[in-house]
Amino acid sequence: MPELGRRRLLEYAIAGVTVTGTTAATGAGGTAQAATPTAEETASAPIVVTPQDGRYDDMTTGYNKRWVGHPEKIRVIRSTADAVTAVQEAVTGGKRLSVRSGGGCFEDFVYNPEIDIVLDLSTLDKVSYDATRRAFCIEPGAILLNVYDTLYRDWGVTLPGGLCYSVGMGGHACGGGYGLLSRQFGLVVDHLHAVEVVVVNAAGIAKAVIATADPADPHHDLWWAHTGGGGGNFGVVTRYWFRSPDATGTDPEALLPAPPSHVLLNIVAIPWSSVDEADFGRLLRNFVAWQQAHSAPGAAENALSSLFGLNHVATGVLTLITQVDATAPNAAQILTDHLTAIGAGTAQAVRDSLVVAPSKVTWGQATRFISTSNYAAPAVRVKARSAYLKGNFTTDQASVIHRYLTAPDYSNPGASLILFPYGGEISSVASDATAIPQRDSVVKMQYQAWWVDPATDATHIAWVRGMYREVYAKTGGVPVPDGTWDGCYINYVDADMADPTQNTSGVPWSTFYYKDNYPRLQRVKAAYDPRNVFRHALSIEPPDGE
Repeated sequence: MPELGRRRLLEYAIAGVTVTGTTAATGAGGTAQAATPTAEETASAPIVVTPQDGRYDDMTTGYNKRWVGHPEKIRVIRSTADAVTAVQEAVTGGKRLSVRSGGGCFEDFVYNPEIDIVLDLSTLDKVSYDATRRAFCIEPGAILLNVYDTLYRDWGVTLPGGLCYSVGMGGHACGGGYGLLSRQFGLVVDHLHAVEVVVVNAAGIAKAVIATADPADPHHDLWWAHTGGGGGNFGVVTRYWFRSPDATGTDPEALLPAPPSHVLLNIVAIPWSSVDEADFGRLLRNFVAWQQAHSAPGAAENALSSLFGLNHVATGVLTLITQVDATAPNAAQILTDHLTAIGAGTAQAVRDSLVVAPSKVTWGQATRFISTSNYAAPAVRVKARSAYLKGNFTTDQASVIHRYLTAPDYSNPGASLILFPYGGEISSVASDATAIPQRDSVVKMQYQAWWVDPATDATHIAWVRGMYREVYAKTGGVPVPDGTWDGCYINYVDADMADPTQNTSGVPWSTFYYKDNYPRLQRVKAAYDPRNVFRHALSIEPPDGE
């Protein structure tokens, strides 16, 4: 396939993948561990961008151009001490603030009319090794591709994070963090050792607190809240430290997972012209069935991750992008068996398109190719919704999805349902060991549309909402955790979940994202953000009566 064609398929297949809530997160309330500013920090004046500044328009919107802010000012944060000062000034002045790291938030959590001050952490982007903590220190503004390149080139390790190169670590990590290596190595938060957060206590005093994975740490609950509690809830994350929980010794090359040296990268385009409704349903259900059968911890097939892009018919194709650890035993056979299983029972033309023709490339080459292909137009507008699946789609649900993807009255090559493989080592962690509870799902998915023209907003939003509502028609228009479905992914934030006109299930939005972990998150909120300084449309609510 020509290079341009491959890139276009990737754009259609994974546009918006793992674009996380980038409002930096979490807070603290115990003993302050104040950061000591360097001489350089003390001498430099704060960077403040106001509406008169030429940089203002570029710094008042993120990836999703549906949301444009009009804050009084933007504070560029260059250190922990700078963050403490900025938060304190906002609290003292009675100003509403929000936090940006990479700018990938789908909703208006960072940029909305209520925000007076945006704290921009995008230049707080260092990746380094901290010998004192025996862990890798990653600042919130570091974008994922730079994180991968630095960790791998300097130490030969990585984190199993997302596919979109421009996502900042600030929001990605605290929402869970997921990528093509997660079936082998778990979620990003499964390697979170410590986090530094600027929080505001009941007296209105801002301070920096470091919380660790050590159960004896008095701030351990604050660490736990950042292992899937989402962004913008407790304070401003200024540093993360990562080290795998079973890592020992002082050699940094042994403290995080080493990615495979090479992978088999296989990209399939299934022409819509070859797929009728029955074949579509078989492809969809076969993909999920394979995940159900090959997602146990330790399974050989965890070396494989396959993204299924159910793209609108306007693209002309359905796309299946598969990556297999080329160093794993029987890697080529695992790939062949996977594609054969997905095509089982379909027409010959469909099976013929499921070609096993992988390119053997280095892991770094594959990562850079996929992540840099995954970006839409500079003025992209997005509506996205998510769901976790433990069972399988019914034939009626498959029919609904097919109808929306082939609807003659709606044509948008940026519209799709993307299925992501889950399970594997993700499911080896208990549902309450981290704040992200969906550990036994086998597929994570994103219903999405992206477009450019603001005049067509209502059309595209209605398409996403309509498909989502009809797929879950029997459970109030949403994926109620019920043994088959398992709620939603907080990094694909969706304010519709708190809208009773869109969520008619009677189940609160918090259950979809946090399930039984929500009460603990509320207690952390009460302890570390008692004044509710850090809040947005889906922020953790204080416990009743507090």
